[in-house]
Amino acid sequence: LYKSSPGTGAVTSVVGDLRMPETIQPRVITDEVRESYLDYAMSVIIARALPDVRDGLKPVHRRILYAMRDLGLRPTGRLRKSAAVVGEVLGKYHPHGDMSVYDAMIRLAQPWSLRYLLVEGQGNVGSIDGDAPAAMRYTEARLGRLGDVMLADIDRETVPFVDNYDRTRTEPAVLPSALPNLLVNGTVGIAVGMATNIPPHNLGEVVGALTHLAKNPRATVEDLLQYVHGPDFPTGGLVYGARDIAAVYATGKGPIGTRARAEIVEEKGDDVRIGGSEIPFQVNKSSLLEEIAAGVREKRLEGIRDLRDESDKDGIRIVIELKRDAVPRKVLNQLFAHSSLQRTFHVNLLALVDGIQPRVLTLKALLEQFLDHRRTVVTRRSEYDLRRAKERTHILEGLVRALEHIDAVIATIKRSETREDAHKNLMQQFKLSDVQATAILEMRLQTLAGLERKNVERELVEKRRLVRELTDLLGSPKKIIGVVVAELESLQKQFGDARRTEV
Repeated sequence: LYKSSPGTGAVTSVVGDLRMPETIQPRVITDEVRESYLDYAMSVIIARALPDVRDGLKPVHRRILYAMRDLGLRPTGRLRKSAAVVGEVLGKYHPHGDMSVYDAMIRLAQPWSLRYLLVEGQGNVGSIDGDAPAAMRYTEARLGRLGDVMLADIDRETVPFVDNYDRTRTEPAVLPSALPNLLVNGTVGIAVGMATNIPPHNLGEVVGALTHLAKNPRATVEDLLQYVHGPDFPTGGLVYGARDIAAVYATGKGPIGTRARAEIVEEKGDDVRIGGSEIPFQVNKSSLLEEIAAGVREKRLEGIRDLRDESDKDGIRIVIELKRDAVPRKVLNQLFAHSSLQRTFHVNLLALVDGIQPRVLTLKALLEQFLDHRRTVVTRRSEYDLRRAKERTHILEGLVRALEHIDAVIATIKRSETREDAHKNLMQQFKLSDVQATAILEMRLQTLAGLERKNVERELVEKRRLVRELTDLLGSPKKIIGVVVAELESLQKQFGDARRTEV
């Protein structure tokens, strides 16, 4: 029930004896719609559709990897039902549909979707023909080796954490990500009023460009193109157009031509066939075959006698047999012109900067953002290690002092009435801190053995050296970037491979 007061505009809501004064403010509907739509658009942009430039992940992928780590699904551990992972993500971090989470997780395990897999899947994870994966109750998953690399050092205060959707726990706002994931795996996303389409690249080339830029901050995009030669798709194939590729990396957007790898093979007699072993990225093989068959029926493609799919577990093989009077090169050019054996990949290097600002970035800007992120991670990790090392050094100094006067320490403890008295007496008599006195009271008798005493002294020397090294590192930006470069080069040695896509 509502009751208005004449002349005042105030409205009172009456519920039993409870009266709640409310104020109604008139709003122009266009302003309300504009603000509400912008709020919705920003929510989609930040919380769903666009990747963060630092780790290259959308929120759902980040939550999947973090939840798998929470479940203990490390690369050397056991696999677990995908349904368990999906339930963990939904219940703790991602209040959306279960299929949206499952589809996102499965994509991280598909070798034709990602250049470098982040999740290891077991069971039917779909196919390049567009077949759907098996239901989540049948498949199993765990973190891949590179997925584990994305999470390395996350427990050393390297990244900020934020509340989850119901504020019952926290989740990382971004992953430490030693892997330059945004470039090496790429991404596709459609937000409100904007979209991103970043192709995958070769890890070795990206690390080479990052290393060069770290050592030469004034390097230009042209300099970086000496290392990054173009996209490197998981499905192989060819990309062409050096000028177009250079323009894409210099501006952050533009088209790049892609083609299937096809060759003309002359068989015994007069038979000629065209064999395709690699198709363009994001092309459905079954749809491609149907497209070619439809072109033959509709007379757009001439000279084709038969079409077969001879693909197996060893790879893709499409066979196109030609008529005796066909000109092979002409037929191949028709296939490129009228089918998805050739297509244009429209690049848009759009990502979130600082987690909130969508920006189209050049190749150099993308690499700079990643280097800045890794510099921050290494700095925060070193500060954490230094703090822990100082705390441990302080305790070890107290233990060494106690071991040097062990008889007096034991006598002091024996004279004390209670633990609290012993704690207080140790602090006063030996000038110890609260933490040191506690450590001495918790010290085991086995520490009194000669070898154990040497171990304590040896650990103290090591901790003091570590404190000096970390203090020196944190005081030198040049040394920090040196650590970043060294870790990237180590990553390349472990996971680098040959380029699959020919430029």
